[in-house]
Amino acid sequence: MQYWLIKSEPDAFSIDDLQAANVEPWDGIRNYQARNFMRDQMKVGDQVFFYHSSCAAPGIVGICEVASEPYPDPTAFDPEANYYDPKSDPDKPKWILVDMKFVKKLEQVISLAELKTMPELAEMRLLKKGNRLSIMPVEKSEWEFIMGIAG
Repeated sequence: MQYWLIKSEPDAFSIDDLQAANVEPWDGIRNYQARNFMRDQMKVGDQVFFYHSSCAAPGIVGICEVASEPYPDPTAFDPEANYYDPKSDPDKPKWILVDMKFVKKLEQVISLAELKTMPELAEMRLLKKGNRLSIMPVEKSEWEFIMGIAG
């Protein structure tokens, strides 16, 4: 099993939205490195931190899990969609997605500010300068440490 962190702006799609949907396609990824993580490394059952970004108090707000194998992102082919890519070919899709399944909403947000104070997380990709990826791997030791904080 692998561990991941996915980011979403809560006014676009929040942990509450995922809880209401239970399973949701994680669409709209238009960064090649993030896409490659989904396409090449994510597996059904992998555990995922749900992180609210670009908000007053960014942080880890919940847990979900990968619920499907990767498949073509249909928003890439839809001219009416926010994530339409006219260069994406349905016969050779450039953009993919996986489904995410709600697992748990944390009782309290583990804020970015709080995460930055923990020496045990000094090497966490999320905390590295310039790392703005919306999908990133989390080391098992980081996962276990954060889960210990989350209760």
